[in-house]
Amino acid sequence: MKGFVDAPNYFIELLEGGTTLDDVIENHVCEQNLAEKNAFVVADLGALMRQHVLWKTTMPLVRPFYPVSCNSSPVVIEVLSALGVGFVCANKAETTLVLNHDVPPENIILSGVCKQLSLIKHAAKTGINYLVCENEAELRKIARVHPEAKLLLQACTEAQVEETSLTIGCSLKSCRHLLEMAKEISVNVVGVMFQVPASCRDPQAYTHALSDARCIFDMAKELGFDMKILDIGGGFSGSEFQLKQVHSIIKPLLEAYFPSASGVSIIAEPGSFFVFSSFTLAVNVIGKKAVYPDLHCSTHDELTPNDALEFVYYMNDGVYGSFMGKLFGNVITTPSVHKMSLTLDEPVFSSSLWGPSCDPLEQVVEHCLLPELAVGDWLIFSNMGARGQEGPATFSDTNQPPVYYTISTDDWFEMQKAGISLDDTIKTLSLVQYGL
Repeated sequence: MKGFVDAPNYFIELLEGGTTLDDVIENHVCEQNLAEKNAFVVADLGALMRQHVLWKTTMPLVRPFYPVSCNSSPVVIEVLSALGVGFVCANKAETTLVLNHDVPPENIILSGVCKQLSLIKHAAKTGINYLVCENEAELRKIARVHPEAKLLLQACTEAQVEETSLTIGCSLKSCRHLLEMAKEISVNVVGVMFQVPASCRDPQAYTHALSDARCIFDMAKELGFDMKILDIGGGFSGSEFQLKQVHSIIKPLLEAYFPSASGVSIIAEPGSFFVFSSFTLAVNVIGKKAVYPDLHCSTHDELTPNDALEFVYYMNDGVYGSFMGKLFGNVITTPSVHKMSLTLDEPVFSSSLWGPSCDPLEQVVEHCLLPELAVGDWLIFSNMGARGQEGPATFSDTNQPPVYYTISTDDWFEMQKAGISLDDTIKTLSLVQYGL
């Protein structure tokens, strides 16, 4: 299939002459209609590049570190690495993936508040020294097997507790205790990190978090630590409006608490921000049934015009595949319909969308309005790049739909202006003209 091969080489189709992403999707739908009608993904690397440019222009003093668990597509890793982005890894598979793309260990942070001893040993062996820590047990494990570790203390925030109903990170009092213990057992603490969820609408959330971070920096200084890193987390949805809103809140706070003269490096963990708009998923309708809620029947013969008709559709991809984020609370938006005979005045019906299994958890979209579909029609889900925090499984896995990577000539020119070349910076990618 054009546009996708197994690692270590990936084809990127260059879109010329006004060819659009919709044209690419249309072409692959036609191909699949003649084959097995399998689900597939089209990735627009130009969208990834545009998000990077947006970040650099809006948050020029905050270096991004990309959480690999958000989407560990090797092409995403390769491009972001070439753009100078750092990486946050949660397990050995993710650290190995990033290291295999020649990312320097100093550009990797090992996250997780409870890491296996073997993972900490792997970090020590591979030179990954930046580790997140938030409790005494973790501190003692790190001290035992990774003497060169440089810790980032994870502080809890009210916004994160409200979002998850869990206390992740340590309080100011606990931070003092961990700093004292780190001093006692000779573990270096170099910074603080916190998380404010992207869904948080309270402008005071960053005010409290940054104030607490300043207190932790001051406590560390009293104990003889020279902390130089502040990680403000990954609370960035991907929209330009939300990014500018966060920037307007944190800019005066950073200037007050961590001015440039302090020498503190400010970093963040934008995951969904980078990739959510880059991936589009196409799925095929493989089953259908009509449901009459008031009549409890399900045959067209019993339908009358006054009945409240609903349709249930089954797709060839579900929550145990590309929609796994649904199991972690992600909201899947209503797809667009790829239907050759679709007309503008076609009536719409209440519909629900399900994956291919009979599992009651397989409901992908609970309710949406769609025209009546037939088995064999296609549904297009945009903004499918960020698949939640489920772990290292991504679109590049063998049990996932194939990915067709694309970039327009204009976006490729912008990448080259940013210093990216196929010969030097992204050697595992090959550029081919679309349609050849």
